[in-house]
Amino acid sequence: MLNILPTKEEIIKKAAELFVTAANEAISKKGNFTVALTGGSSPEGLYKLLSEDQYKKQIDWSKVLVFWGDERWVPLDNELSNAKMSYDTLLNNVPVLPAHIYPMYKDGTKPEDFASEYNTILKEKLGDDGVMDLILLGMGGDGHTASLFPGAAVLEEKEKWVSAYYLDAQQMYRITLTAPFLNKAKKIIVITFGEAKADALKEVLEGDYNPSLYPSQLLNPSEGELLFLVDEKAAKLLNGNN
Repeated sequence: MLNILPTKEEIIKKAAELFVTAANEAISKKGNFTVALTGGSSPEGLYKLLSEDQYKKQIDWSKVLVFWGDERWVPLDNELSNAKMSYDTLLNNVPVLPAHIYPMYKDGTKPEDFASEYNTILKEKLGDDGVMDLILLGMGGDGHTASLFPGAAVLEEKEKWVSAYYLDAQQMYRITLTAPFLNKAKKIIVITFGEAKADALKEVLEGDYNPSLYPSQLLNPSEGELLFLVDEKAAKLLNGNN
């Protein structure tokens, strides 16, 4: 499903509305709301908006469980940390319980070992089905999403929910939810804006299926909903929009 909006600001507002709706539906139905946050620059505006009273007060944050879609293997106070950005823009500004926040990093642990530990945490909190209520994602100009980068071996993962690996191009370890886990979600929202994303978005949505080159093509929920929220600049090459 594709929703093209005129500006980044309208994408952010729409995403905030969908976040609130998903949270309240989940809490009403089963008593909690499980969400995986995303990093990068795309969600910062969304997180800041969610922390404003008009949205913050619509959610019972004591019943929200927060995870991440992926992370750079750096300490939580590092400027490269997705978790740090999320704390600074959202989590420190809403009444979410610290015990309900599960960063994708742990001091003194090897990334591969913590990937296994995070897999266990997900099973404990979500059950063996591993269905998350909402997963927020972005998409890079190379078509990657989460830490599913072009050509990475993790793209072939079929069973693990979480994987860690060394990304040569960035000379650092990354830890990520895998495609099999992402596709269990009730709702996936991919936030993408800007002209720099236009070529990749065209290939992901309308090009030949080649997920080793455009990993966002792996997003294909078995029962849930996949929604791309994009602006007109990112969508400019799509059929019917040029």
